[in-house]
Amino acid sequence: MSLPAILQGPLRLPVLAAPMFLASGPALVTAQCQAGVIGSFPALNARPATLLDEWLYEITESNAQFANASPDSVVAPFAVNLIVHRTNARLEEDLATVVKHEVPIVITSLGAREEVNEAVHSYGGIVLHDVIHDQFARKAIEKGADGLIAVAAGAGGHAGTQSPFALVQEIRQWFEGPLILSGAIAHGRSILAALAAGADLAYVGSAFLSTPEANVQPEYRHMILDSTASDVVYSNYFTGIHGNYLRGSIEATGLDADNLPTSDPSAMSFQEGRDNDAKAWRDIWGSGQGIGVLTESLSTRQLIDQLAKQYQEAINEMNGRISTLAEVR
Repeated sequence: MSLPAILQGPLRLPVLAAPMFLASGPALVTAQCQAGVIGSFPALNARPATLLDEWLYEITESNAQFANASPDSVVAPFAVNLIVHRTNARLEEDLATVVKHEVPIVITSLGAREEVNEAVHSYGGIVLHDVIHDQFARKAIEKGADGLIAVAAGAGGHAGTQSPFALVQEIRQWFEGPLILSGAIAHGRSILAALAAGADLAYVGSAFLSTPEANVQPEYRHMILDSTASDVVYSNYFTGIHGNYLRGSIEATGLDADNLPTSDPSAMSFQEGRDNDAKAWRDIWGSGQGIGVLTESLSTRQLIDQLAKQYQEAINEMNGRISTLAEVR
């Protein structure tokens, strides 16, 4: 099965930048698109809801102006993430705005909704659905999603526990459509590994938290650069859904990161976490396990330049190994 036209390129890298709660906005999305990767943001980041309309105009106009001024540059499309769980009171309004602007790619999370898929399909858009295991993947496709985002172990924010290799291979046994892989991808070598595992694109999020375009506190940016995989804690305490968070941000609130209580998933929240003194994602900062390779704060374009260089080097290295093996045989 071939990829939908919108995912066939042109792209500078086979990357969809993950939508990050609070952190992703027009500045980051346009920088990602104009550097050649698909940018995205959660609709809930636009507050109040009426701001979503303004953001979509801003992103569309900025990308169009850049494309006109730089005809030789690759300008990628963008995506909007919709939380489709029943507790999201904004879903209907946000979906109407997405349809109005004919957003080319919609990422849905926390529940597969046929009516949402149909609304996006009405103008020719595509829907990619977040999943953490094969059962959810099958339900999403049955309800009309066009593609899947496999959120494997090590991904930032809400994430699963399955190995990316296991999750991708289970899905690929029955699904030939668009498949994006998420989970600790912050290096060009990891982007190539995602494709080798069977994915069509890599889902990169936490690496962009280190850029000045990300809407995060300076302390958050610095903690991303100073932390490694061992500084990432997996817990459902803050939102009712398991996710990965920076140990330093947890401990800064006075909590014991190694002994967090378990929360009731039925009380999940998507605004800024539970009604605790410390709120996710405002005070408790999400992060994937891939951050150990980040050493300095680069602009979004510089980071994508670096990823592209690493990706090409990884391809060259892999081709060299294949040639050597062929000679031995």
